[in-house]
Amino acid sequence: MALVTGASSGFGEVFARKLAARGYDLILVARREERLRALAASLPVQADVVVADLAAEDGVASVERAIRECPRLELLINNAGFGTLGRFWEADLRGQEEMHLVHVMATVRLTHAALKAMVPRGRGGVIHVSSVAGFGQSEGNVSYCSTKAWMTSFSQGLDIELRAVGSPVKVQALCPGFTITEFHDTLGVDRADIPKFLWLKADFVVDESLRGLDRGKALVIPDWKYKFVASLMRHLPQSLVGRGRPDRGKRV
Repeated sequence: MALVTGASSGFGEVFARKLAARGYDLILVARREERLRALAASLPVQADVVVADLAAEDGVASVERAIRECPRLELLINNAGFGTLGRFWEADLRGQEEMHLVHVMATVRLTHAALKAMVPRGRGGVIHVSSVAGFGQSEGNVSYCSTKAWMTSFSQGLDIELRAVGSPVKVQALCPGFTITEFHDTLGVDRADIPKFLWLKADFVVDESLRGLDRGKALVIPDWKYKFVASLMRHLPQSLVGRGRPDRGKRV
């Protein structure tokens, strides 16, 4: 059994389909019930639906409960997330708070619930869908870059702890670059503004993630171009950090 958050579109939907093809039964989590149920009906495995907003206390609690009540859970995909555009002090504060609640606090709580059962059992895995954006900063995306940096660091720290106690449980940070999903469309970013060669396919990204998990890789950056970008961003002086688009964005 695998639980996938943000399963109604994008990476979440692709993870669901790829895992179903591997024989996993699924628990699908997202806010959009109609899309979740359509996805569940299209899969050749048992697929339960949990409609939840991970920026809300009752939403996170309902998913924690689903994790605790599922002794068969072998894989947690923390994929739910969204972006905004706009300088931090000009952006809607609630949107910034919700981003931290979804990317950070929901990730903390769901991962804790999953590992509390997986580690004693001696099997299982967690994938955090982070971003190559977490290796740097850009104008108009301060909270997004910061929360994704946290997700990557959190994953690597958990990997260190698990290895230290000899646990076979795996934790991975998946850090893709620009990928063709609804994410940028909903955010209002024109794909034509970004060179075509930088765009990845969601199927490729998810395949790379699952292959990396099979091999026990704690950090997966799909495509050599983004491995180079991540390395460059780690060492660029602050004065050379690229500027984003400081327009007001919206939740995805």
